[in-house]
Amino acid sequence: MTDSLLPTIDISASEAIATEILDQYYSLEAIQQVLTTTLNYMDAQPVNLPYFEELHNEQWTTKPKQLGIYLTDSTEGRELNLEARGKDYATNILSYPSDLPALILAEMPEVALGELIICHEVVEQQAKEQNKTVGEHVTHLLVHGILHLLGFDHELGQAEQDEMEGFEIAILEKLSISNPYIAK
Repeated sequence: MTDSLLPTIDISASEAIATEILDQYYSLEAIQQVLTTTLNYMDAQPVNLPYFEELHNEQWTTKPKQLGIYLTDSTEGRELNLEARGKDYATNILSYPSDLPALILAEMPEVALGELIICHEVVEQQAKEQNKTVGEHVTHLLVHGILHLLGFDHELGQAEQDEMEGFEIAILEKLSISNPYIAK
């Protein structure tokens, strides 16, 4: 990927998130690697990206992508999950696709993918429960969230779940992370 196509990544966090956590798990370089690897892998697949089907291939391939990341604590994460999904608990990651029409995306200098909201407390808890490092779990959830922003949804049925998990496993392998669905 040339420098002109490097994604723009905006990382922000609530005041409850320590700078050390941002530096250790959510550095711009680490997220850029995950996003670039995910996009490159998906571009090589014989599938349409559901949320970007109407965007001309030339516009998709010649424009840099833009991603927002927001880190929060379990209190705000719970509020956001209740508002977005009607579920009264803090979840690990929420995905908010850009939902911009192809006509608008065509005029923009970048393709806005959307925003991922990550509740780091839940990520740490899950990593411990699943015998994974926090870094591995963060990477997995970033890949998972990016796939949601592209329009893939594991909650639609078993075939969609299998497809999305297959993409996740393959992308994580490229990032030197083992299959997250096999218990350690």
